[in-house]
Amino acid sequence: MCGIVAYIGHKPAKELLVEGLKRMEYRGYDSAGIAVLNGGLRCIRAVGRVAVLEDKLTTVDDLEGTIGIAHTRWATHGEVNEANCHPQQDDKHAIAIIHNGTIENYATLKTYLKGRGHSFTSATDTEVMVMLISELYQGDLEQAVRAALKEIRGAYAIGVICANEPDTLVVARKGSPLIIGVGAGEYVVASDASAIVAHTTQAFSLDDEQVCKITRDGFRTSTLDNIAVTPEVRQLEIDLEQIELGSFDTYMMKEIYEQPERLRLTMKGRIKSRDGQIVLGGVSKFTRELVRARRFVLTGQGTAYHAAMLGEYLFEDLAKVPAKVEYASEFRYRNPIIVDGTVLVAVSQSGETADTLAALHEAKERGALTLGVVNVVGSSITRETDAGVYLRVGPEIGVASTKAFTGQVAVLTMLALYMGRRRYMSVEACADLLSQFERVPEMIEKTLEQNDHILDVTKKYVDQENWLFLGRGYNYPAALEGALKLKEISYIHAEGMPAAEMKHGPIALIHDGMPVVFIANQGPQYDKVMLNIEQVKSRGGRIIAVATEGDKQIETIADDVFYVPHIADPLSPLLTVVPLQLMACHAAMLRGHDVDKPRNLAKSVTVE
Repeated sequence: MCGIVAYIGHKPAKELLVEGLKRMEYRGYDSAGIAVLNGGLRCIRAVGRVAVLEDKLTTVDDLEGTIGIAHTRWATHGEVNEANCHPQQDDKHAIAIIHNGTIENYATLKTYLKGRGHSFTSATDTEVMVMLISELYQGDLEQAVRAALKEIRGAYAIGVICANEPDTLVVARKGSPLIIGVGAGEYVVASDASAIVAHTTQAFSLDDEQVCKITRDGFRTSTLDNIAVTPEVRQLEIDLEQIELGSFDTYMMKEIYEQPERLRLTMKGRIKSRDGQIVLGGVSKFTRELVRARRFVLTGQGTAYHAAMLGEYLFEDLAKVPAKVEYASEFRYRNPIIVDGTVLVAVSQSGETADTLAALHEAKERGALTLGVVNVVGSSITRETDAGVYLRVGPEIGVASTKAFTGQVAVLTMLALYMGRRRYMSVEACADLLSQFERVPEMIEKTLEQNDHILDVTKKYVDQENWLFLGRGYNYPAALEGALKLKEISYIHAEGMPAAEMKHGPIALIHDGMPVVFIANQGPQYDKVMLNIEQVKSRGGRIIAVATEGDKQIETIADDVFYVPHIADPLSPLLTVVPLQLMACHAAMLRGHDVDKPRNLAKSVTVE
């Protein structure tokens, strides 16, 4: 969730590090800091945005070194103040560290270190790490880091420098992402490729419990037991154009509008609609196991959980295989039953979500076949699953996920059809769905044409503090996603639920003027949804409906309507969610909020 960037080379480190921090601002943070070696260790930290740190740096001299580390912190241990900012440092050996993750046994280690004469100025687990490295330091920073990490329990991605070794940067990871960009006589290390791509397109990822010592002449990667390993240097999948705003004011709006083109890339080479075929190279080695699977468990958090819910519906409906969706954070601690023939599907944009990784590890330990539905190439989930399918939607900068959600749903749809065709579905039935599926991008483009109308409707209700989002069948998860989008960026309280569940208690919340968003497309449960609308309308609720083009009946009862093209019900959430994304984005901007950096949230949640 925090951002790490480190540099060693021949360029001034300060500007490069600050630029890297700016590129990772979307990840979520509350403070920032930088440390540079220039004849000694200089560390500057500030509470607030990177711009606050940047202003502070203009008043500081002696920051012209060519090796340094920088960090944006999202508080886990200790409140948000300068003392708890990163980098944390030890004065005895002039060692500084940046750290993502959480150390579970930090309290025990802190007691030990206090007994050894160390004094602490922060409440962070990170300061414990740097003090432990200092305690073990005997002139070899790499060895001290390796020895310290053997005593630590928890998750970490770290960068460490020491004034006594001004030509050495040591980095390591376990359970938190870290990428090393390889340039000509220079190296850029970051927790996100966006901080690297401006300087080099060649990079490699560290695996868990690996340490890398970097100098200007090269690098050496090894395990905690000092066994050398050879990483695979690969081409980064992103470029600068993908992470720039272009003509848009916010990344979220840009990414909403990118969905048609990105879904075309998601489908490219994977669909043969005339033949009723799906081609998924990432899972082809396990086709037999997937077709014969007795049970699927889909897991994720937040938006990925809502996509996984749709996966549950799709697998049972289209592939006729038992499926269950689980919150990843609950799965690990629930002593889940994994029977022979179970497949776990881990859904994540970043591929680094800590809870989802933990669920994946638990399922693998119990013998499940594991699949990843992930956006980021080379991420932890992609490396630790047996197989998987990439989303191909490109980097998602906005904290509130949009194109990743539709990408996840599209991939899960293809997986369901991939199995369904091999289990029971006829060529004709599969071909019909695929031909409609291929038209989803152009249907989304048509839906986006209503943006101005959606803005006008949002203005009518933006001051209301309580909203309901209701849907049935496939569009119940879409209603949950609409509610999540609204509350996470506009800070309006919103609940999503099945439309029928509203009668069993939540109807008591309905009051005169309350906005209630119904997904009322013309699917199998259309008549039931219309009855639910009548029940809300009679109690004074204001109805905002997402309906199918040509539906005149909905206009007689709804206060406002957003239309989507007609499509088969299993594919409808790919369309109905789009007006809800736009409405949430407009609501946040109308209320004056930072759409791309909502308070208290991080893009990639790499701590439990």
